[in-house]
Amino acid sequence: MSKRRWQKRSLGLGILFAAVLLGPAAAGAQEDVNQLKAELEAQKQRQAELTDRINQLEARQKLQEKTLDEKIEQAAAPKPEERKADIIPESLKWASKLNWSGDFRYRYEYIDDDSKTTDRHRNRIRARLGLDARLSDEWNLGFRLATSEGQDEGDPVSTNQTLGGAFGKKPIWLDLAYLGYHPQWCKGLDITAGKIPFPFYRPGSNQLIWDSDLTPEGGALHYGTSLGEKTSVHVNAGGFWVAERSSAADTALWGAQAYLKHEIDGPTYVLGGAGGYWYGNLQGQEALSLQWESNADFFGNSNAGGVYTSKYDLIELFGEFGTEIGKMPVAVFGDWVRNTEALDTSQDTGWLVGTVINKATKPGSWQLEYNYRDVELDAAVGQFTDSDFLGGGTGGQGHLFSLGYVLVNNVTTALTYFADEFDGRKGNVDYDRLQLDLVVKF
Repeated sequence: MSKRRWQKRSLGLGILFAAVLLGPAAAGAQEDVNQLKAELEAQKQRQAELTDRINQLEARQKLQEKTLDEKIEQAAAPKPEERKADIIPESLKWASKLNWSGDFRYRYEYIDDDSKTTDRHRNRIRARLGLDARLSDEWNLGFRLATSEGQDEGDPVSTNQTLGGAFGKKPIWLDLAYLGYHPQWCKGLDITAGKIPFPFYRPGSNQLIWDSDLTPEGGALHYGTSLGEKTSVHVNAGGFWVAERSSAADTALWGAQAYLKHEIDGPTYVLGGAGGYWYGNLQGQEALSLQWESNADFFGNSNAGGVYTSKYDLIELFGEFGTEIGKMPVAVFGDWVRNTEALDTSQDTGWLVGTVINKATKPGSWQLEYNYRDVELDAAVGQFTDSDFLGGGTGGQGHLFSLGYVLVNNVTTALTYFADEFDGRKGNVDYDRLQLDLVVKF
């Protein structure tokens, strides 16, 4: 064998021997490399998951910080009236102190008066627009325009206009025009002057003595204060100019009233009070209706020769009790009046008892009212009593039933029925009156 061939064979055998010896070691090294790669991949996966988790936490933290910033901004933001004041020019800032209000009522009415030969069907509207101007913490001005009927002036106890006057235009009258003073140095005191809202308390909003549309002319004050956590006392007083005459003495009205209200427990309360009302220079004067129309109507009051024959000095006692029955508010009330100067003492007294069940305040809510009254001829001045009971005035008794229902916000409907009877007036016959109302307010 040649030397060169032996060298090649020896090199081959060496390589084979090395492969036999090193083969297992190389295989083990490759396995280690593969395991290391797997561990690196797993570590990369864990790192990716950790990075994603960190991103989620950072996003959540930013969202919480944004929400917190928004809440801080809302808390620090000016109130609506402050923003309104900021955007209104200085020359127009007075407008932000004006508060408008108003209402419209459509009424269908059926009247069955047995003293007349035919029944009456009529459709009527009422429209009112009011404005209150807050001048300062102590002063305000109030105005209101309203429909009414009358020739010289508007009916003092009605703001209705009857439809069907050959499409004639309907007059608008000044219903309220007053100045209010609310001194900071005497909390609870309110003074009003001009043509003012009715100033005396009427339990259950009843109309035994005073119609709800009456807006007297003169000045009045109200003072209310607490006598403890659950008891308060209220005083009302005023002087009013009823009729001004150029050739005779004027007729005036003076009134004072006080009542106490005590809260027994939660919504349960009791209220009681008394009042006095004195008419100056009414006896011997012509009918007050002539102040606003051409027809002389004494509305049941005693008269002869076209003048009043009685004086009118009234005393009033009233009470009210309210509570809840099954979360439903219920109130019962009573009112009593006597004319201490009536010429005929058998015709000097009036009284009323009634109840109000539930309150029509939100859509779907209802309110039921009932009262019974008996008003003798000279118990009160007929011109100013309820204009719907007996068609207005005194000298009768009867029932009132009323059901109100709120259709939607600011839209209410009501059905009211009067079942009355004249007594000492119009031949003592029946008087029935049905009213269906739809009222929209703003």
